Amino acid sequence: MDYQIEIKQIVDYPRCRIYRSFFRDLMEDRNIRTNGSSYLFYYMVLCSFANFRSSNRRIEGISYLISPGEWICTLSDLSEWFRVRFQHQALAILDYLQAEHYISYCKLARGNLIKFTISDWKENNTWLEYNYPCAKDIGFFFFPISIAHELISLGRCSEMDIVLDLWLHAIYNDTQIQGSDIGPVVYFRNSTKNPLISYSDLSSRWGISKASVSRLLNKLQGIGYLSLVSFSGRHGSVIYLCNYLSTMFAISDVMIDKEEVSMTFKVPIHIPDDNSVLDNTSIRDEQIVIDASINSVSDKISSVSESHIRAVIKKVAGILATQGLSCCECPKTVYKLYSLSDCKGSELNYYLSISCPDGKTHYRFEIALHPLDAARTKPGTTTPEGRLA
Repeated sequence: MDYQIEIKQIVDYPRCRIYRSFFRDLMEDRNIRTNGSSYLFYYMVLCSFANFRSSNRRIEGISYLISPGEWICTLSDLSEWFRVRFQHQALAILDYLQAEHYISYCKLARGNLIKFTISDWKENNTWLEYNYPCAKDIGFFFFPISIAHELISLGRCSEMDIVLDLWLHAIYNDTQIQGSDIGPVVYFRNSTKNPLISYSDLSSRWGISKASVSRLLNKLQGIGYLSLVSFSGRHGSVIYLCNYLSTMFAISDVMIDKEEVSMTFKVPIHIPDDNSVLDNTSIRDEQIVIDASINSVSDKISSVSESHIRAVIKKVAGILATQGLSCCECPKTVYKLYSLSDCKGSELNYYLSISCPDGKTHYRFEIALHPLDAARTKPGTTTPEGRLA
């Protein structure tokens, strides 16, 4: 008997590339506070200064040889990087990281200089065995995800550690992760392949209250670090990072459209009983032609009313317009909807035809609607969820 075998490699991506320029900007951003547990930030500060290759640094007339994974700095510089007021606080941070075997360090020049070594630098970053001047504001270094998990769980996370945690777990354009084709989405590698996450999960992960999670995410959205797409009920939220593509890949960042994300993740799209949703769009009812077979649907919970069908078509047109389909912005475009199912099952399938009056431009889509059950909707309302194929 003959068999056909398909083999796919599973890649976990155990390390994340961190550009030094991005991290320097983050260090200088005083809008992001370090109050709380910031050991992920402290450790990453040290990693961002570590050498890839040997170099010499001259301090106060003395030349020091610094090997890969090492760096020498003044104690005052270290206090400034860590954002602590006193030098003994910076030393306490180093003592903790050394006790946990993340680094080793020693004091030089009567305690005024600190020489530190990243313990597992060689395992995560290329070790180059020749001398070369090291530029600390350019290039990148690799950071292991496993260490991020360890350091993020030490206590009540600071805002800075949370920003870094989100950045380290961003996924872009991975066919295995839902929504990553739209933009760089935060996915905490929980094997679900779905980046939807609740405030309760984030509260448990970061050691802060759900109210604090909400305030922080809204703050980070307000200052341009992320785009937050939240959905009603227990469906959770999706977090997209801003400026990720320009930083990581030197390409233009993308705008995140909430309705497009709704379609991708198949979460409910609420359509109110009144016609407010219909009044907020430029598409007129006469542009929409509904096949006669759809008129057989009733107003029961198990079906979709014609007014909701029209609202769904307008929402779909808005999504397609944001994706660059210019016809959906034209007042003369005609939308024709045909039924592909008998409306007896839980999922209703429709065929949508979008055509321009010139007859030359024609687009075809398949739409699947699944009305939610009465237990999850308000009495007398129908809340469909849409999926655009």
